[in-house]
Amino acid sequence: MTATSPTPVPVPDASAPSQAQCAEAIAGQALRDTAAPIALRRLHAADPFRWLLRGLHDMRAAPGIAVFYGVCFWGMAMLLGWVLRTRPEYTMSLASGCLLLGPFLAMGLYDTSRRRESGQRPQLGESLTCWDSHMGSMGMLVLVLVVLELLWGRASLVVFAVFFNTGMPSTTGVLDAVFNPQNWGFVAVYTVVGGVFAALVFSTSVVSIPMILDRDTDALTAGITSLLVVLENTGVMLLWGLLITVIVAVSLWLWGVPLLLAGPLLGHASWYAYRASVAPARPADSAAGAVPERVGVPLQ
Repeated sequence: MTATSPTPVPVPDASAPSQAQCAEAIAGQALRDTAAPIALRRLHAADPFRWLLRGLHDMRAAPGIAVFYGVCFWGMAMLLGWVLRTRPEYTMSLASGCLLLGPFLAMGLYDTSRRRESGQRPQLGESLTCWDSHMGSMGMLVLVLVVLELLWGRASLVVFAVFFNTGMPSTTGVLDAVFNPQNWGFVAVYTVVGGVFAALVFSTSVVSIPMILDRDTDALTAGITSLLVVLENTGVMLLWGLLITVIVAVSLWLWGVPLLLAGPLLGHASWYAYRASVAPARPADSAAGAVPERVGVPLQ
């Protein structure tokens, strides 16, 4: 009888990493990727006009989506006009609310541009629900902007109360105050107060909302990044804010009808403003020790 040798039992290699070690390494790499610094790009004076041109291309590629959001922006303009006629003292407060709601409403347009950019076909239903997976970050950002909006509204009422201690003026009284040389002090103070809060809302939201949609980052990081973009490219962002103000002001002067086109145009263009301001995430570069174009803030 021939003796059979026993089947050798594999001995685990002590040098091979265990499953727990592999999981820990993957988690550590993910943490390093998440902590990669955000690279900010240097903008140029001609960039805002390029954003508008690319936004126009997106409008032409998805006209149905553009019409839907254009009607929404037009409805906001009609509401603003009604408040101006009936309760003019709240006009600036509502205007600040529109500045708050506008970028969130435009989130669907950001999603449309993002999908086109990645070669996907945009859908209206998907644009309406693009925010549902970012509820935490968006909720915190909404809270910050609502606080700014409330402070803005309170400040505008205080300015009215100081200069019109006999009571809030009617619509005619507001127009008389604006065009009366004796009330230029009121106009100057009202403009400065409104400009400061408008600049805060604009600086906080110009990049943060599309960034949350794109990277699902937290509200604090997105808000700080947005502020840094404005600080690093103050001249270009002032031009961009001026273009938005002029386009919206002309649209409102014409009973808001141009907002049917101007609203979607600015929404799509704002996505490209974000794309031009913040470099795409490159975690591999961070792991390899590459130096970003402009170091912003680390993702939390």
